[in-house]
Formats: sequence, C-alpha cells, structure tokens
Amino acid sequence: MLLKNNVDSYVCSQSLVMDFLTAAQLAAAAAYPWIGRGNKNEADGAGTSSMRIQMNKIDMSGVIVIGEGEMDEAPMLYINEKLGTGNGPEVDIAVDPIEGTTLMAKGQDNSLTVIAIAKKGCLLHAPDMYMQKLAVGPKAKGCIDINLSLTENMKNVAKALEKNVEDLTVMIQDRPRHEDLINEVFAAGARVRLFSDVDITGAIATALDEMEVDILIGTGGAPEGVISAVALNCLGGDFQAKLLPQSDEEYKRCIKMGIPDPEKALTMDDIVQTDDCFFVATGITDGMLLKGVQKNENGKTLTHSLVIVGGNNKSSQYVNASF
Repeated sequence: MLLKNNVDSYVCSQSLVMDFLTAAQLAAAAAYPWIGRGNKNEADGAGTSSMRIQMNKIDMSGVIVIGEGEMDEAPMLYINEKLGTGNGPEVDIAVDPIEGTTLMAKGQDNSLTVIAIAKKGCLLHAPDMYMQKLAVGPKAKGCIDINLSLTENMKNVAKALEKNVEDLTVMIQDRPRHEDLINEVFAAGARVRLFSDVDITGAIATALDEMEVDILIGTGGAPEGVISAVALNCLGGDFQAKLLPQSDEEYKRCIKMGIPDPEKALTMDDIVQTDDCFFVATGITDGMLLKGVQKNENGKTLTHSLVIVGGNNKSSQYVNASF
C-alpha cells in the first residue's frame, strides 16, 4: 500500500501501536463476562475502566477528541479527557471501548473495542452526535461526493471499480431513517447488505476485497465516523461526512469546539489531517472482521485483533493473543 505523502512517523511507532493494542485487548477481555447478560451499562463500564487504566500507563500526552457515551449517558472516556504519563508523543484519540453494546448485551455478533490515534491536532474535534457518512475503498478513492445523491455516487463508484451499477453491494444500517436509501439501491438494481449496529465494520469492509462491500452509507454516531475515517485513511480508502446537529444546543457546541460551519460537507482531509495515524480493534463477540474473546480449557483469555497503521509504516495485520 502506497503512502499519500512521505511523512515522518511520529505517532506510528511500534511501541505506541503495541501499547494501544494491549489497551484494546484488555478492554475486550474486561467486557467478556458481560456478554449476553442484558446489562450494557455494566459492560461499558468494565471496558471503559480497563481502557482508562491501561491508557494512563502509556508514555504519551493523549487527549480524547471524540468519544462515545454522551448521547445515552453511558460510562465513557469523555471528550477532552487527558490520558497517559505525560511523557512521549502528543496524540489525539477517538475511542469506543465497546462498539455495539446492545449486540454484546444480547449475545449477538459484531461487537468490538475500537481506538483511533493520530498526531495532536489532526482529528476532527466534535461532540458525540449524529453524522451522515459515505465510505468506499481505495479503488473508488476520489470518486464520491456526499452532496450528490446515492444513485449518482453509485454510478461514479461503479465506473471506478469497472463494474455495472447492478453489481454493487451497498452496506446500510437497518433503520427506518434509511428506508429511502435502501429503496434507492433497489431501484438502481444493486444489492443491499443490511446490518443492525457497528458501522465501523462496514466502512472498513469497503477497503477489503474479500468482504465484497463497495459502499457504506447512512447516518450514525460521529465518534464511529472519525474512527472509520482513520482506518480508511490508513487503508487508502475514502470517507466523507456531514455532522447532523439535532438541536440549537448541539449546533452551538460544534461552533464552541472549533467547527465554524457544523453542517459543512467534510472530506477525509477535514476529518483526518495526517497520514501519521493508526487504528486498532479487538473483537468482543464474533463478527465480520474479528473473532470474539474466548476462554480456552486452561482458563486463558484468547483475543483476535486488527491493527491498521498509516505513516511510513503503512500496514494492516490480524493479531492473535492469549493471556
């Protein structure tokens, strides 16, 4: 995979990547006892507490620039929270200790722990709110425009992928708010792949040929959008978005946090302003990308993770670990 720019990797050092991988693994392991127990807040609290403790051991000056939890008042790593020892690189962090808490609480697939890290000042700093999203893989990079209709984007992506529109697969969250998008895909003769939660998985899937997903579109949480953008940036894909303030209060908060036009279309470069970034995820329950946490017969915890690195060390790999 080629770099967009030849940059010095300040954040993407092996030691820092491994430190955050450990934080994701331990958070997933902490959530494991709560799988299928119907209490998502207790699970979120366990994952969050574990992640906070581990991140505070990392040699860095880290700040949460966008996090999960404010919309549903769940336990969270809160926006502007400072983490780390205070030594080492200054970094922005976007995080969700348990992405898919409802899935995990019901014992369903596709819940995971996710973290995105970039050089300080390079990730979108925004409230935990709704965001309209459009994602594609590397072959369709530069061919999407969130201001155009889905049909127009499908035509442009199909051309870039050297496919017919009818051969496209569009991933959309199964929600009433997306009924028009789903019908638009059907009208174009293309395929819809619905999912219940965790759009980060769908966004990343657009960049992985074996997943057979060409486009992800829909409205979901802004933290997941920023995290998805980091992963796709490292993979060479493309991501565009619009914040969707639901009230005057949310609109004003965006402005207070440095977003002068909260409803502006955001390109990848608006959301992730560097190639010096990386993404880590660890499965909690089995899913499209990752296997869930398991306990073997010796009582050891087994985890399955995905690490996607940008900068001069651009790479992606799956990591199995036991402890």
